[in-house]
Amino acid sequence: MLSHLHNWFVAPDGIHEGTFTITNGSIDLSDFLQDGQYFRICGSVFNDGVYAYAAETLTDETFTGTIWALRVPLALSKLVAEIEDYENTAVAKPSPYKSESFGGYSYTRNTDSDGAPLSWKKAFRSRLNEWRKI
Repeated sequence: MLSHLHNWFVAPDGIHEGTFTITNGSIDLSDFLQDGQYFRICGSVFNDGVYAYAAETLTDETFTGTIWALRVPLALSKLVAEIEDYENTAVAKPSPYKSESFGGYSYTRNTDSDGAPLSWKKAFRSRLNEWRKI
C-alpha cells in the first residue's frame, strides 16, 4: 500500500544505513524500533519489503543496505484492513455478470464507467488520496 501511495511515512532520522544480519528469521533493531512499529528493508537479497517489528519470518542473511523506521498512521492501517476485507468479498471478485436476477433474488455488481468490476484502487481512491504523494 505504501508503494501505491508513494508515501513511506519515514520517521525523522529514520533511515539507518549499514550491514545487518538476520538470524533465525529475525533482526534486532531495538535501538531504533518499538514492538509493532513498521520498518522497510532495502538492499537485501531475500527480505526487501515492509514488516512489523519484531518480524520473525525473515530469511537469514547478512546484507549491506538500509532499514527505514516508519510511522504509518493508525487510520491508514485501519483503511488497509478495510480494503483487504473488500478484496476478500464477492463484490471484488471478477464476474462476467453486471447484474442478475431470478425468483426473488437480485444481484448487481459495483462497476466503473466501463462496466468493469470496481477495483479496490477505484473504490478507495478518494479515501487514500489524503496520504498520496506524487
